[in-house]
Amino acid sequence: MNKRIWCGFALIFFVFFAKAQALKSPDEFLGYKLGSRFTPHYKVLAYFDYISKVCATVKLQPYGETYEHRELTVAIVASPENSEKLESIRLNNLKLAGVVPGAALPNQPIIVWLSYNVHGNEAVSTEVAMKVLYELVNPANYKTKQWLKNTVVIIDPCLNPDGRERYVNFYTERVGRNPNLNAITREHQEPWPGGRSNHYLFDLNRDWAWQTQKETQYRVALFNKWLPQIHVDFHEMGMNEPYFFAPAADPYHEALTPWQREFQTKIGKNNASYFDQNNWLYFTKEVFDLFYPSYGDTYPMFNGAIGMTYEQGGSGRAGLGVITREADTLTLNDRIDHHFTTSISTIEAASLNAEYAVKEFGNYYASSRTNPKGIYKSYVIKGENAAKIKDFAAMLERNGVEYGYGSSVKSATGFNYFTGKNESFAIERNDLVITAYQPKSVLLNVLFEPRPKLADSITYDLTSWALPYAWGLQSYASGAVIKPASKNIENEHTLSLTVQPVAYIAEWKSLASAKLLANLLQKKVNVRFAETTFEINNKTYAPGTLIITRSGNNGIGYNFDQVVKTAAADVGINLDRTLTSFVSKGADFGSSSVHLIKAPRIAVLTGSEISENAYGEVWHFFDQQLNYPIDAIEASNFDKLKLNDYSVLILPNGNYSFLSADKDLGKIREWLKNGGRLIAMENAVAQLAGKSGLVLKPKVEPGDESANESSIHLYSSRSRNDLSENSIGSIYKLKLDNSHPLGFGFGNVYFSLRQDVNTYQLLPKGNWNVGVIGENGLVSGFVGYKAKAKLKNTLVFGVEDVGSGRVIYMADNPLFRSFWENGKLLFSNAVFLVGQE
Repeated sequence: MNKRIWCGFALIFFVFFAKAQALKSPDEFLGYKLGSRFTPHYKVLAYFDYISKVCATVKLQPYGETYEHRELTVAIVASPENSEKLESIRLNNLKLAGVVPGAALPNQPIIVWLSYNVHGNEAVSTEVAMKVLYELVNPANYKTKQWLKNTVVIIDPCLNPDGRERYVNFYTERVGRNPNLNAITREHQEPWPGGRSNHYLFDLNRDWAWQTQKETQYRVALFNKWLPQIHVDFHEMGMNEPYFFAPAADPYHEALTPWQREFQTKIGKNNASYFDQNNWLYFTKEVFDLFYPSYGDTYPMFNGAIGMTYEQGGSGRAGLGVITREADTLTLNDRIDHHFTTSISTIEAASLNAEYAVKEFGNYYASSRTNPKGIYKSYVIKGENAAKIKDFAAMLERNGVEYGYGSSVKSATGFNYFTGKNESFAIERNDLVITAYQPKSVLLNVLFEPRPKLADSITYDLTSWALPYAWGLQSYASGAVIKPASKNIENEHTLSLTVQPVAYIAEWKSLASAKLLANLLQKKVNVRFAETTFEINNKTYAPGTLIITRSGNNGIGYNFDQVVKTAAADVGINLDRTLTSFVSKGADFGSSSVHLIKAPRIAVLTGSEISENAYGEVWHFFDQQLNYPIDAIEASNFDKLKLNDYSVLILPNGNYSFLSADKDLGKIREWLKNGGRLIAMENAVAQLAGKSGLVLKPKVEPGDESANESSIHLYSSRSRNDLSENSIGSIYKLKLDNSHPLGFGFGNVYFSLRQDVNTYQLLPKGNWNVGVIGENGLVSGFVGYKAKAKLKNTLVFGVEDVGSGRVIYMADNPLFRSFWENGKLLFSNAVFLVGQE
């Protein structure tokens, strides 16, 4: 009997040992050595799937798909004991954060999340992800077994599969039998648009908080279901740079806690010890700061984690190997070794300090719920714009921010975002109310702070981003504790009619209005808009209001009402109805002041002369948000473009060679005279300024004040000296002419995000200065003193009449990163309303 038992144990041991021995490394599974080529996405997924099937301690969790339908997935790795109770660990961690009710149990494992390849052409890190996964489950690796006893590791092998495949395909097509190490050769020169961005050419590393892209929405939803204590975002930078790891550079956002800064340093020192052993160069505390809240390091930081960016020299220029400026050879193997080392080192540091990190994580959230930082304890967003409030609430939900509506308190005092003053305000039933006494209070306060405190003006990205400005929602920040009365908004009731209305009316005041218009135009429904204010059925409607009359839509027949109502329901708009075209004030529906909207035929220029992000923002806006067709045409083919086939031509931010040719400018002017509409954005405006036949002029400074300044400057201060002439993502309050169609749907102010200091004179009489910076328009963010003076009394948005056509100037980008929500209606005005009057 004992002999049979012994033999049974021996058999089990033999099977287990044989299975463990059979575990394939990435090299064995793929059939080639890591670093000898780039691995396609499907093979990466195949290896992750293989490991999950042979290792019970690895769970795969698909969490979405890209725009090009590639699978997004993570691998969750734990010890044998913990892998059986992952769901309990996840929920216990959320209890620790107070996101779900209940008391958290002790001995919670630390959760480490490793994110690879958010920028597609920084392609090394997906290769690293396979190696890290293997070493975590490698039976011969004693250290990882020990670490996993108190650590759960989540590995996302590729955050941006579409961009990475674009890069891998490019490189694979161009490399020969042996890689060419000369950086000037074709295998090191990515064509436009390159693989950095996703399908719609968005930078996913700047989208964490805004979640405009589906990859980000899926990922952050999963992130918020786990709330890891450690998150690392793996990147590559210029091929001549050494390695960067935490601690990060200044400025640190003031919301970051001492323990987060301390723990970054602890992990950084562990990384440094391994790099020193290998004589690898690295740097810390430079360039990559922790201020803008929508990065892969800052967003986790504002959610209680230790967020870090790791940067390896290389990127799309490096390929399989390249000679650097130091005449050294940087290979893909080198890059794999470096990222692999910091991956493993981070897991080790987390495991060795797990109890401390988990405790501080719990303290972070306890403080958030009971003693939130910052002077503002509540935010009230006025509910006048129901459609926009609905979308705003959905954005809050995606970030895990709790909110409600109305309040038992009927009035309060707080900071008015629009006036910049402390004022008393009333709280009404449909106002959105957010209290800072909640788990996500740090993130909430960061996203809403009117004027972020910038300890150092040298920063990597925007210096202001407050949501009330970005969304154009009248809001108040109060130091009082204001709790919502309800979790639901009061439903609006539309007029119930038993007979068919003469017309449907839709207010023009949000992106939903533009979506409705785009939908109806494609269904061949005739839609009109009011040029002036009117009153009907005891309700006042502002200019821009859409009027969908039965008259003129006879061709749609009996389906007219259903088509209109379905289109409105699809975008969440409540239509008003009327039995008469006779208004009590203003112009009747048959007036010449009520204009028929002709469906625009739109061309957008694209290609190597255009910023890929700028084109992507326009493309995504039409394709994913409006679902309205455009023709994307290479700018290099402008001479072949039949302009008369289009009513609208859009020039995103770029450097257009054809704008220097008299022949092409003449072609544009002739098209404009015949009724065309040209929308020029950012640098396209700068290129048009001063051109023959156009009245827009760049602003001319009265004198070069710098000539009077000392010519002696410290070399060490050269970067800081340049800041005096820059605007780094600052918010300006514009005086807006909302009587012009470009300003329809707005009040008399518009908050604009300023990215440069290109400035323009006001347009002369007979043209329209719709959005203007006055004497003191700066609201928030960093602007150098020279730039601030230069920006006074300048044009930002304007319309120049050229014959029957219009040139619409947009010196600031209203579609920036698709998170500047209020700009979308302004851009829709340019596309659909301007020039139709």
